[in-house]
Amino acid sequence: MELGLVTSNADKVRELAAALEPAGHTVAQRALEYPEVQATTLAEVVEFGLERLAQRHAGEALLIDDAGLFIDALGGFPGVYSRYAYDTIGPAGVLALLGDGAERSAEFRCVLGLLLPDGGRQQFRGSCRGRITRALRGDGGFGYDPVFVPAGDERTFAELPLAEKNAVSHRGRALAALVAYLGDSG
Repeated sequence: MELGLVTSNADKVRELAAALEPAGHTVAQRALEYPEVQATTLAEVVEFGLERLAQRHAGEALLIDDAGLFIDALGGFPGVYSRYAYDTIGPAGVLALLGDGAERSAEFRCVLGLLLPDGGRQQFRGSCRGRITRALRGDGGFGYDPVFVPAGDERTFAELPLAEKNAVSHRGRALAALVAYLGDSG
């Protein structure tokens, strides 16, 4: 199945393509715009986006993605506001907010939204527990990858090869659920 990924982030396209293409699905970046609602959950943001895309792009197979970094010591911040926090204070600012605090546990969460050509909609969720580093590490990945170490590893997402990251990441887990739903070759 050919899926249009609605994003301006080329790194997301690369991650999704690496997970979907082995199962026979192609991913093409789509420069479609839709308003992103401010909501309290990632699922609400995705549902709102799917509704808007369904109104304007009926008959297409489209994917949208919303993800966030939920840091326990910060009461779940930046959470659904991860993109805004990234654009304003960045990963270094998040490290500054945590300071020398010992509590550094966190969870990455992702919700993928699928709009089917027949108008049907599905959501797929994934999460990954881990911890926040004390300094930026690694030059791969994107976003908060240089400050997040998944549970059971000592490397940040930015230090992991893409295939290893996709196997354990929040987005990788949501993608696995999407691939299971689509099956091989759509």
